Amino acid sequence: MASRIKICGISTPETLDAVLAARAEYVGFNFFPPSPRHVSFDRVAALASRAGDRISKVGVFVDADDALIAAAVETGKLDAIQLHGEEVPKRASELKARFGKPVWKVIPVSSAADIARGADYRGAADFILYDAKTPKDAALPGGMGLRFDWSLLREEKSRLPWGLAGGLSAANVADAIAQTGAQMVDTSSGVETAPGAKDGDAIAAFCSAVRKA
Repeated sequence: MASRIKICGISTPETLDAVLAARAEYVGFNFFPPSPRHVSFDRVAALASRAGDRISKVGVFVDADDALIAAAVETGKLDAIQLHGEEVPKRASELKARFGKPVWKVIPVSSAADIARGADYRGAADFILYDAKTPKDAALPGGMGLRFDWSLLREEKSRLPWGLAGGLSAANVADAIAQTGAQMVDTSSGVETAPGAKDGDAIAAFCSAVRKA
């Protein structure tokens, strides 16, 4: 079965159109203000309307409060809530109950112990996304083009659907899938010419590489 594809950090109509044309299954809208990929509610409303029901829309949040998430879910017509901060299983479970949307939890990885944390979210989250752990002093929790040792995923025992992020591009995504068997692959910086500046050709190349893997 082919890996599903998420292109994260989309913020313009042109790059959304590229994602739709490349037939990715998910598009990510970033609601973390410090990120260069952050989108305003006005902009995300227009993007969500443009996308319609042709793709699943995922909101990316970092330790956000309920009010922000509620506004984003409504404005962005979100299909899933992705938690990219320090949210514990109880918080994931609460959000799932309140909003009635699938909850994805990002697990930052640098060791086998981090992979084991995926099991903590059994019954609380619907999906685990393993991403490269950023340095402690980093301004952002992800989207920095870093990758981790994919062989660590041999210890993946969460029993939850899971995906892979962190430094993925058209050049390495086939190898990543071959090594890990990832059910979904997620890229952001890997299809950019600069932080937040997505490239339509790179999006097309990434999606093509995944489907050929």
